[in-house]
Parts: sequence; structure tokens; C-alpha cells
Amino acid sequence: MNLNDKLHELKKRLGEVEDLHRASAVLGWDQQTYMPLRGTAARAEQLATLDKLAHELFTADAIGDLLYKFEEHAAKLDYESDEASLIRVTKRDYDKAKRVPPALIEEISRTTALALESWTQARAESNFKLFQPDLEKIVELEIQLANYMGYAERIYDALLDEYEPAMTTAQVAAIFDGLKAELLPFVRAIAQKADAVDDACLHREYDEQKQWNFGIDVIKRMGFDFEHGRQDKSVHPFTTHFGLGDTRITTRVDKQFLPMALFGTIHETGHALYDMGYRVELDRTPLEGGASLGVHESQSRLWENVVGRSRGFWKFYFPRLRAEFPQALHDQDVESFYRAINKVQPSFIRVEADEVTYSLHILLRFELENDLVERKLKVADLPEAWNAKMREYLGITPPDDAQGCLQDIHWSIGSIGYFATYSLGSIFSVQLFDQAVRDIPSLPAQIEQGEFGGLLAWLRTNLHQHGRKFTLDELAKRITGEPLQTKSYMRYLKRKFGEIYGL
Repeated sequence: MNLNDKLHELKKRLGEVEDLHRASAVLGWDQQTYMPLRGTAARAEQLATLDKLAHELFTADAIGDLLYKFEEHAAKLDYESDEASLIRVTKRDYDKAKRVPPALIEEISRTTALALESWTQARAESNFKLFQPDLEKIVELEIQLANYMGYAERIYDALLDEYEPAMTTAQVAAIFDGLKAELLPFVRAIAQKADAVDDACLHREYDEQKQWNFGIDVIKRMGFDFEHGRQDKSVHPFTTHFGLGDTRITTRVDKQFLPMALFGTIHETGHALYDMGYRVELDRTPLEGGASLGVHESQSRLWENVVGRSRGFWKFYFPRLRAEFPQALHDQDVESFYRAINKVQPSFIRVEADEVTYSLHILLRFELENDLVERKLKVADLPEAWNAKMREYLGITPPDDAQGCLQDIHWSIGSIGYFATYSLGSIFSVQLFDQAVRDIPSLPAQIEQGEFGGLLAWLRTNLHQHGRKFTLDELAKRITGEPLQTKSYMRYLKRKFGEIYGL
């Protein structure tokens, strides 16, 4: 068998693994959207079976043998080529997965499928104790997973690497320490002028169907293709991807809080546009999809905040929004609405947090996750520890568990190590947008005209098409000429919110 035949055989086997992952993803999407409540137990077994089979198929010796045979050949190829990248990225994934017993993958899948139901109920009743036993089991399983995968310094490194390859806990902690040093005094300075912005207009009554329709119109203009995707409702918004022709997003609607559905829809569309944008040659291989969760979040945060909360965006969209909701917005103009959606105010819910305080929500989750997996914090003590960090960073105490440690879905689905990527993505989003404006000086003017094709095309060319070929830092250097850095992000925050609050 020559090299081309071996490469074809490798891709065939990897495609079969990806098919199983996609089938599992379809079942997961259905569980969070349309599945009857009583289907949870059966769904847990189905997901456990599929995920175990995918793991066994991927870690089979046949794939390992092909990878090792190709490794020397790939080292002679251009680092950026599809073939070299396929071997490099797949071998990285394979070496980690090979260390993990299939039985553990099966147990994690089953446990998290069941935990999703207990979390949903606990959140609805604001009762952490209903979720506590499942979370205790999940934390123990994640510790086992990390120990099998291995790590050099801290156990959290192994879990973080699942979402942000090549990034360590120490690196993230250093970035977050720098953010904290600048954000905390900036938040306090804004707090002294809290009355400068009034967001009461956002809390009036907005018809749910009109909110839904308006969001659909926005994301169509941004480039979401409804022949290749759809939007549904879920308890917690998410994006899932089943291949280039099928990407799903969800949102949630509150008739008395306008930003929830609109910015949730835009946020998930950022993810979806990334998933829709990699080259067809990468489909059904480990190179499909996003480079990392941090890079993925850079896309959702870019569209949601840098674009969607910009003054230019609302110069185009506010007249249309007011036409849809003339009674609720009768006393608003573009400027007052722009300031309202950018009001800085410590809040309980992460997904509704303003841009300035958002990373403080991430800091507390990052620190709590480290404490949990290092066994410095017991799951039973999580609500109290959560509330203490909310007081420390945001000066507020959640009134109940639903607005505290139960608000996010991530721990129920075993995504420990994920949260840090939200802030890494926020940081990278501004670094990317600054470069896009340098390359296309007319971009802000295009956004004012409701034209987003220029930005999407730039992202497709520079970022989306590469799939998982590069790490976050590699992409940052390739696109902007420097590694991930916080100066662009902090300059953006201080310029934007300094102007709004007269600082």
C-alpha cells in the first residue's frame, strides 16, 4: 500500500469516527430542544454507547499505526499543508485519547446525560442539592480523565487542553491576573458614575415572536444560511455542528428583557458562521470545526459585542427595531439605546453581563474549577464559595442558586476547563477586529450600512477556512503578527466605556 492509499485509509477511518461523533451530537441537540423529559434514561445509554464506540474506533491500533507511519513523511511537508496538519493534529488527539479507557468515556457520557436533567430541575427550583450528587460524580470523573491524559504541572492543564490546546493553567492565570489588575479599578471608576446610563427601556414588554423574527433578520444579514442551519429554543443557548451542511443554534426569549434573545442569537451565530466556514476538504476529519474554544468564542464575542453592541450597528438597526416595538421604544433614540445596551453594572448572570464586568464572571469560574479538581473545594461548599467570589469581584451576592452556581449548563455536561476560553475569546476578538479594520479601513462604514459581507469574507479567508490546523497563538501570529495580547482588548474597553461614562 503506497502513501496515497494509506492516507485514504486513514481518512476513511477518521471519517467513520466523525460520523459517530455527529450522531451523538444530534442526540445531544435533541435532548436539549425537543426530547420528552422521560427520555433521559434511554438517551443516556444511547449517548454512552455512541461515545464509547467513537473512542474505541479512534484509539484503535490501526489508526495509530497509520499515524506513526505518516509522522516522518509529514515532518518533511509544509507545516501549514492539509496533510501535515492532519497528521499533527490527529496524532495530538490520538496520543491523549489512547491513554483513556473506553469505559471512562462511556461513564462520563452516561453521567452527564443524566446530570443534564438534574441540573435543569435544580435550576428551575433553585435548589443546588438536587444537582450536587451528579456534580460530585462529574468532578471525580473529570479528575480521573485528567490523570489518564496526563499533565506537566497542574491537573487543570489536562482539562484546559481539551478546549484550548497548548495553553496551560499558568499562562491563563497570568493573563487573568493582568486583566484583574486593570478591570477592577475600571469597574469601580464606572460605578462612581452608574447613574450616567439608564437601561430601563430594555426591561419593558417586547413581544416574543417579534423578538424572534427580528433576530432572524439580523443573522441572515450577517450571513447565517438557513439552508445549512436552523435556530430553536433551549434552556441555555448553544451551537452544535453536524457537518458543513447542518449547523444548529438555539436561543431563549424573555418578553421583559430585550437583550436576552437578540444578543444570544447573535452570539451563537458567531459560532455558527465559524463552523460553516472551514474548507470542504477538511470535512469528516479531525481538522474540521474551530481551532479551539477560545478561537470559537472570539467569533461569538466579536459578532455579539464588537459588532452587535457598536454604535455603528445600531445606526442601521435602531430605526428598524423601533418600528417593531414603537410603544416600548417611543422615548429612545440611537444614542440612548446604544448606551442602554452597553450599561456597565455588576449582575448575577454571566450571559447577560456587560463587556467590562464579563471577565470577572470568568475569573471566578476559572478559580473555582481549579479548586474543585485540586480537591481544595468540596462540591457541597460550591454555592457558598461562588457567592463569596461574587462579592469579592462584583460586590453582589446572588439571591438564590439559580442566579448563582446553577446558572450555567457547562458543569452538567462535563465541560470543566471550558470557561477560561470565554475571556480568551473576548481578548482575541478585539485583536482580530483591529487587524480587520487595518486591512479594510471602510469596515466601520460598512457596518453602519448594515453590510457584514466584508467582515465575514475577511474572517473566512484569514481564520475560518483553516479549521483546527493551528492553535490560538499560531493563528494570532499568522493573522495579526503577534501572539495573543490584552492591550488591544483593554484599549477597546477603556475607549468605548470611557466615552460612554465620561472617564
